[in-house]
Amino acid sequence: MEFSCIFYYFASLKPVLMIAADLISDEVIPLRTSDTGIKALAMMEENRISHLPIVNNVEFLGLISENDIYNLNEPEEPLGNHNLSLHKPYVVDTQHVYDVIRQISMQKLTLVPVLDSDMSYLGVITIQRLVQAFAKFCAVDNPGGIIILEMNQHDYSLSQIAGIIESNDAKVLSLYIHADHESTKMEVTIKVNKADISGIIQTFNRYEYVIKATYNEDEFRESLRDRFDLFMNYLNV
Repeated sequence: MEFSCIFYYFASLKPVLMIAADLISDEVIPLRTSDTGIKALAMMEENRISHLPIVNNVEFLGLISENDIYNLNEPEEPLGNHNLSLHKPYVVDTQHVYDVIRQISMQKLTLVPVLDSDMSYLGVITIQRLVQAFAKFCAVDNPGGIIILEMNQHDYSLSQIAGIIESNDAKVLSLYIHADHESTKMEVTIKVNKADISGIIQTFNRYEYVIKATYNEDEFRESLRDRFDLFMNYLNV
């Protein structure tokens, strides 16, 4: 299954670049080797995460998990006193959000550390922060309606879809693509800046687009909640 997202600034059709540096959370404090396993578990519980980075000044030493701590013989001792085999997943601050999602999904993480080009620790990106960013770029706070189109993948034309919407005095706020490798079909979910989308629907019908579903503002929020659930399932967490 393949998920793709294309986001736009309102009224400009300018792609929004999401990189790791923009998604760093300031709520998660890294562990030091002088911290104990007991303290690490308390911090994980407080932040609702199962992993924490261990750093020495700006050097990233590795990621410790909740299970790693449970396996310590003396969790009340400083972490530096233990012979730890730390996993070192990370992303560089200039990497795209898709690389962040890939790391979290493949490694089954609740957060991923971010390093700069000199391999210095900058912070972490949590799943919560990732979801918040997607909510922002999906234009949740902007009023409007949503249209879901179904089509063959070779029939997809962003310029035509945007042209139809703009011909009805509306703008694309966000656009989301869902394609299945086992099928030639794809879904295109479009958020527009108009609550009354009847004219847009009529134009899509005139161009013989298959409209799978439409939502007004209230229905859109419920649909987006379902989409986020699907997104979280995709991350396998």
